[in-house]
Amino acid sequence: MTDRLARRIALSVLRRIDVGRLTVVEDGQRLTFGRGAPEATVRVHDPRAWSKLLLGSRGMAEAYRDGLWDSPDLAAVIRVAARNATGLDAVRRRATPIREPFQRARAAFRRNTPRRARKDIEAHYDLGNELFGLMLDPTMMYSSAVFAHPQMTLQEASVAKLDRICDKLDLGPDDRVLEIGTGWGGFAVHAAATRGCHVTTTTISREQHDHAVARVRERGLEDRVTVLLDDYRDLDGQYDKLVSIEMIEAVGWKDFDTFFAVCSDRLAPDGAMLLQAIVMDDRAYKVERASRSFIRTLIFPNGCLPSREVIARCVARDTDLHAVHLEDLTPHYAETLHRWRVNFDGATSELEALGYDERFRRLWRLYLAYCEAGFAERRIGLIQTVLAKPHWRPEPAVPAPAALEAVTA
Repeated sequence: MTDRLARRIALSVLRRIDVGRLTVVEDGQRLTFGRGAPEATVRVHDPRAWSKLLLGSRGMAEAYRDGLWDSPDLAAVIRVAARNATGLDAVRRRATPIREPFQRARAAFRRNTPRRARKDIEAHYDLGNELFGLMLDPTMMYSSAVFAHPQMTLQEASVAKLDRICDKLDLGPDDRVLEIGTGWGGFAVHAAATRGCHVTTTTISREQHDHAVARVRERGLEDRVTVLLDDYRDLDGQYDKLVSIEMIEAVGWKDFDTFFAVCSDRLAPDGAMLLQAIVMDDRAYKVERASRSFIRTLIFPNGCLPSREVIARCVARDTDLHAVHLEDLTPHYAETLHRWRVNFDGATSELEALGYDERFRRLWRLYLAYCEAGFAERRIGLIQTVLAKPHWRPEPAVPAPAALEAVTA
């Protein structure tokens, strides 16, 4: 009875699709909603899927994980949903003032201590280096690559991203660089090897730490790379440059101001930092912050994406940094995620042999497709921004005109 009612409610929502086309196949019957691109097909294998669907993205993900529904193109399903989410967004915004007090009360009893942060990080990044090795490219960069052209390999595009970061900060042999969020050591090794700088990098993932230490040793870079197993809030000292590549998403919304204050404190008066961050639309920030979504519960426990406005507000209120550069790299992340998903799907037998069962693989396949579609439809975005201290003076991009040189002389 409940499943039948849930189906009727869900179908009434699907009838409102006006951008893109969704075909639902169930018990040999086909129902089509909407028209035009993108086009997607969903096959319902169990009527319990409808009740799960009404629970939001987490219910949708649990139903897919458990095999209650399927699709030949998961990303297309999410793209159709994203194209038609305006009405749902409005409803969620109206409900936010009701939900926010409960969210704040819950947050008051759940401080993001270093111990709790470590536990949340372990739930994702310590799932096994073998898993990420099969999904990522040899650089082991678990962040967006940058594709100069579609024919680039994922590894080439990852190296291009690292060079882009080094160039924006003009890294050189005299620089002492702090990286918050080691990953598997990709940036630290690349920057030290190609620019000659000294990099101190920190993570709270034991698996990542051990892998990065081994990687530094293999490259003979022990004199130029120091790998710490410390929470960013426990760091001290000052550095010429600072890099944080897609780590802020794990900080949690209550500690965004703390993160930027720490970054500012760790930089020398003439220093600068590069932040690569996944961001959400400013108008959706409060709604998403209050949600218990699929990604925030089943993939990245207690993570939260900032918005550009939140970043700007924290920087202005809690630091003496100022933004000197901003670049939108959103399309590159959709392609990166697509490449990761191809790698993941192509490693089914290896993953199975390592103990990652079908439910796990289905959940992660959906996670990768969900994020790919989110970037493709710009429900989420990716930015690189350079934030500088008051005494930072970059080398001029072009030589000063002769006349100006004469005047200044």
